[in-house]
Amino acid sequence: MSAQVTRSAVLSEIHALARPLRSDRDLDAVVRRAAGCRFTAIGEASHGTHDFYTWRATLSRRLIEEQGYTWIGVEGDWPDCWRINQWVRGITGAEQGVHSLLAGFQRWPTWMWANEEVAAFLDWLRTWNLHRPLSRRVGFYGLDVYSLWDSLREIIAWLEAHQPDAVPAAMRAWQCFLPHHEDPHQYAWSTRLVPQSCEADVVALLREIRARAFDAAEHEDDDAFDAVQNAEVAANAEHYYRIMVRGDRQSWNVRDHHMADSIDRLSHHLGPESRGIVWAHNTHVGDARATDMAVDGLINVGQLLRERHSADGVALVGFAGHRGTVLAAGAWGTPERILEVPIARPDSHEAFLHEALGVPAVLDFGGDRTGPWLATWLGHRAIGVVYHPERERGNYVPTRMGDRYDALIWLEETSAVRPVHHEGPPREPEFETEPSGF
Repeated sequence: MSAQVTRSAVLSEIHALARPLRSDRDLDAVVRRAAGCRFTAIGEASHGTHDFYTWRATLSRRLIEEQGYTWIGVEGDWPDCWRINQWVRGITGAEQGVHSLLAGFQRWPTWMWANEEVAAFLDWLRTWNLHRPLSRRVGFYGLDVYSLWDSLREIIAWLEAHQPDAVPAAMRAWQCFLPHHEDPHQYAWSTRLVPQSCEADVVALLREIRARAFDAAEHEDDDAFDAVQNAEVAANAEHYYRIMVRGDRQSWNVRDHHMADSIDRLSHHLGPESRGIVWAHNTHVGDARATDMAVDGLINVGQLLRERHSADGVALVGFAGHRGTVLAAGAWGTPERILEVPIARPDSHEAFLHEALGVPAVLDFGGDRTGPWLATWLGHRAIGVVYHPERERGNYVPTRMGDRYDALIWLEETSAVRPVHHEGPPREPEFETEPSGF
């Protein structure tokens, strides 16, 4: 962007859209936007930034208190988040503290959810819920696809308690995976070397669970719904791993379709009056059609929400920051560390936001997205759980901001999240995924 008039116009539009962000009341414009929506998805520009987590929690709290949102779905594993759901709704764990609860996160990177910022929000949510009837308590659910073995365990436990004659079907799937020692790498590579997989077994198990539990789940039986969702996770996880080991970028689509389908299943289970908040990285929340992901045929949750639920109302809220620190790792599966986030690259969205504003701000994009900033393609920083500040150029996603989000929360200087425990060796290794690579 070389013409001074163009640069001036971009800065002028940013300045006109922005309002200072000093307290929770400064989020009024975003709260008003979300008031008429059934779904509000709130992103983050990294998985390890204190300020993204705390402002997202503040906005979510206002949506729950003032706008009647009834559930939160996060980029986390279903079984782990189901335990949190039972705790925040007061169904289990009367004597359990939030830090003990979060210690249950074992799969790397644990700091994504086992951090002090999430702990503070969950403590608040449990207190909020306990002052309300069970039917009006806000749930907390995992949308992701990774928990293959944990989901199989949960399925077997449900069948043993409710449908013991169907346990053999679950054990066939378990025994198919058993030789791979709960290592998805090992399983996925075996399917590449030998054209034999566990696909038929997990699909058969999914059919069995649907037949056995679907009616109960339809009648608001939470335990049956949990079993159905775990079966969906197991089937989609097996599919995801087989595709990813082949280096096929479409594994991204398998994962985001699973998350969007999980949102739909939750909405159906919780009823037509339910309203959901989604927490995920900007790369999942911001509409993929307004990034270079679309060139590669990739979709994401934000795009699918808009395509499926525009009539219900969808608000997509992104985050961006200029500099600071972040919690991330130097390599996949290694311990976390605090890393410096350098100032934004010149001619990026972040650089223009810094130049135009210089202070934290909220930008609601309104209805007309044709202005010189909102309609311009510029790089937009995305930091993953693996981060190398010295390779910053590769962390910027070409983005047309006005089409990617409906609003943006801008922060000048940010700090790292505070993990509740330090990272140990991975219990269930995973392939590296976006936003840090495929």
